[in-house]
Amino acid sequence: MAEQKYNDCGMELYTNTEMIVGEDILAKAKELAEMLATSNEVQFFQQAEKQIAGNDQIQTLISAIKKKQKEIVAFESFQNQKMVDKIEGEIEELQDQLDSIPIVSQFKQSQEDINYLLQLVMGVIRDSISEKINVEEADAVGSGCSE
Repeated sequence: MAEQKYNDCGMELYTNTEMIVGEDILAKAKELAEMLATSNEVQFFQQAEKQIAGNDQIQTLISAIKKKQKEIVAFESFQNQKMVDKIEGEIEELQDQLDSIPIVSQFKQSQEDINYLLQLVMGVIRDSISEKINVEEADAVGSGCSE
């Protein structure tokens, strides 16, 4: 193991790698990721994803939408706005059909739920770190390393 270095105040110095990739932090991050992966939100998302993948009607609609999107790109390159508008309307109709299928709307809701959960976790981490930094900075003000 490398010899530990200290600054003028006697505090241990760390390399960026040591600070960023602490083994304990990575272990906790992996533990948190596993907890999130087994959450109800993620479990529901995975089930809905499988149902969608196995549903011929849904897959046909998705394929039709993708085909129409490619058609739009082609007509845009020909600067044919009339056809672009027509195809956009057709895509909207196909999308409405797709969205009217219950498992599709449930799948979309589960995506939103997972995103909310991740944002919530990130917010808690950010706020917790901010509180610690502010408290430590306030305590450190006025206390230099030589007293």
